[in-house]
Amino acid sequence: MTNTNKMIINLAVFGQTQSGKSSAGNVLLGSTDFYSSFSPGSITKDCSLGRSCHLRGFMRRGGQEISLQIQVLDTPGYPHSKLSTRCVKQEVKEALTHHFGQEGLHLALLVQRADVPFGQEASDSVQLIQELLGDSWKNYTAVLFTHAEKIEEAGLSEEEYLREASDTLLTLLSSVQHRYIFLYERGNSCSEQRIKILERIMEFIKENHFQVLSFT
Repeated sequence: MTNTNKMIINLAVFGQTQSGKSSAGNVLLGSTDFYSSFSPGSITKDCSLGRSCHLRGFMRRGGQEISLQIQVLDTPGYPHSKLSTRCVKQEVKEALTHHFGQEGLHLALLVQRADVPFGQEASDSVQLIQELLGDSWKNYTAVLFTHAEKIEEAGLSEEEYLREASDTLLTLLSSVQHRYIFLYERGNSCSEQRIKILERIMEFIKENHFQVLSFT
């Protein structure tokens, strides 16, 4: 994970079709590594890994300035409109082992649109994470709400939005120890929002004492 003054954080994004996984991955990376566009069906068919540039002096640890690099694994939508559930599971499992085998996964991000009810398809994505990460999935999962600007347009605060959320979503948030992030579609990928999101992610990773989930 660390090499003197450098830290690499491994993240994987999961979620249903058109939830905004690839767009969220681009925000995390500060790039346009992942193809993203509107489509009535699933776009991403294969897992792909993106690496960010080094964010120098992102944090201090042990009296040293630490540069941060983010690695993001983008995964196919689940359920997928063209691939079987078995194919998606196998593809993601092999990608996790290949990219994050010994290095390990720091955090899985379940991407959920804030303007779409948390339904069965979202629950299916949670089940996929459980199957792939095993019994400790709750310690390595956070929910990333995309299209959070729709909350503002509805005249709600983030706190009011969560108070009105379904019992199913609230149960999930409780299970993952209330690890959640709101992503607003404003500005560009190198904006202040990206830094705030990465700082939030680092808080979650610190809570885990920088432990990783390995796939070897």
